[in-house]
Amino acid sequence: MRVLLDTNIIIYREANTPPRPEIGVLFGWMDRLHHDKCIHPATIEEIRRHGDVRVVKAFEAKITNYHELKTIAPDNDDIRSIRSRYDRNPNDHTDSSILNEVFCDRVDALITEDRKIHQKASELGIPERVFTIDAFLEKVTAENPDLADYKVLSVKKEYFGNIDIDDNFFHSFREDYREFNRWFNKKSDEIAYICKSDQDEIVAFLYVKTDAEDENYSDVVPILNPARRLKIGTMKVISNGFKLGERFLKIIFDNALLQSIEEVYVTLFNNSLEQNRLCALLEDWGFYRHGIKRTINGEEIVLVRNFRPYANTENPCISYPYLSYNSRKFIVPIYPAYHTELFPDSILRTESPLNFVENRPNRNAISKVYISRSYERCLKPGDIIVFYRTAFKGPAFYTSVTTTIGVVQNIKTNIRSESQFIELCRKRSVFTDDELREHWNYYRNNRPFIVNFLYVYTFPKRMNLQALINAGVISSTDSVPRGFEQITDEQFNKILEGSNADKRLIIY
Repeated sequence: MRVLLDTNIIIYREANTPPRPEIGVLFGWMDRLHHDKCIHPATIEEIRRHGDVRVVKAFEAKITNYHELKTIAPDNDDIRSIRSRYDRNPNDHTDSSILNEVFCDRVDALITEDRKIHQKASELGIPERVFTIDAFLEKVTAENPDLADYKVLSVKKEYFGNIDIDDNFFHSFREDYREFNRWFNKKSDEIAYICKSDQDEIVAFLYVKTDAEDENYSDVVPILNPARRLKIGTMKVISNGFKLGERFLKIIFDNALLQSIEEVYVTLFNNSLEQNRLCALLEDWGFYRHGIKRTINGEEIVLVRNFRPYANTENPCISYPYLSYNSRKFIVPIYPAYHTELFPDSILRTESPLNFVENRPNRNAISKVYISRSYERCLKPGDIIVFYRTAFKGPAFYTSVTTTIGVVQNIKTNIRSESQFIELCRKRSVFTDDELREHWNYYRNNRPFIVNFLYVYTFPKRMNLQALINAGVISSTDSVPRGFEQITDEQFNKILEGSNADKRLIIY
């Protein structure tokens, strides 16, 4: 496989000693799989013009580690159109030239953290071939699970005082914050969320705290108005293909909902690949750049997320976890074999939590995939989905239950090929590649389609089939859902009531 690397990926690889962990993981996978690490001639020119002499010298010393493309793909009408609408400076022009190599099939894939390149790729119809570091690691981890260096264990709560402050994981914090060790030690009796590998290495860390309503924000420009806020005090995830960033976002939003928070915010420097990736992740989920914070370590950007109840049906991510009551509602079945893999938070009392460690991307992600052949294919963003787990053991009356609620992001119906189907499903589906091939070829006159949705909420109480029939949600045992079946507002209300659901999530 020929993989083209964007300029910034190479700079971060060669300019940091030692390289950032996520870059090391990325290059380790590429070496293990014998992928060609390709570099565009325009990238070489761009790096040689870099303002930091150390970066240029480091790159020149290691340029032979990369395969320089010997020829450049000529522009066609599609690329010229992209250039006319997006390219405003030499760097934009270089980005389009790099993307053109993928579009013209001269390389198999491109890895870049540049959001504008990803937007261009979507317009060209090749988004599944242009990866972020996270997305590429998800792909190779899913395709080659036996080659993974380690497994990721569950996220758990831990006292600061029980965490090794000298772990290399915290090195970047000490580089950015002179007082980090002192701050960390003062938190010894407070709780953080931590995730380790099976080699006892820290791979993710999260600390959140609730600000007092009279918190002093005089060092923030423009100043933040009084509100009940949750601060993301510390958040770092080493890119490793396991979607821990989304897992942490779910924890943040759960905390915000529990404490009736009005805004969530974070302050961070924006001078490294690691911080740029975190910033981009947060912006995807509704955070926006409010301003700056002046500190003894320099200026940090301030990202704020409105958490007051509202629902954006066109882009549910930015108002997650809130749902619009005015949206259509559907109930859909899911088999027991896949239920807990997709919804580890919805584990049933009859299942053992020890069997479901969050060591696969689909378990950690908020954004998930449901594969269907349902006759109902007209779902749209904002539609609400209630998941009905089919019979597990014993009579269906008691073991078929509603467990989970989600919201549709989008659907993919015009899928061109088996390979595209696998690419679109792989990261967020419970299925292996072989199982996906079986799904694609099972009934060739009715190919499956894909529903991308957000996992929102696990019902505190399950309504079994008997309760659903008694409530009028399902008419009889012969009419259990077999695909996406629309339900009425009244039936949806019955599910919420019978499940003891938190109605704060529903915007009426």
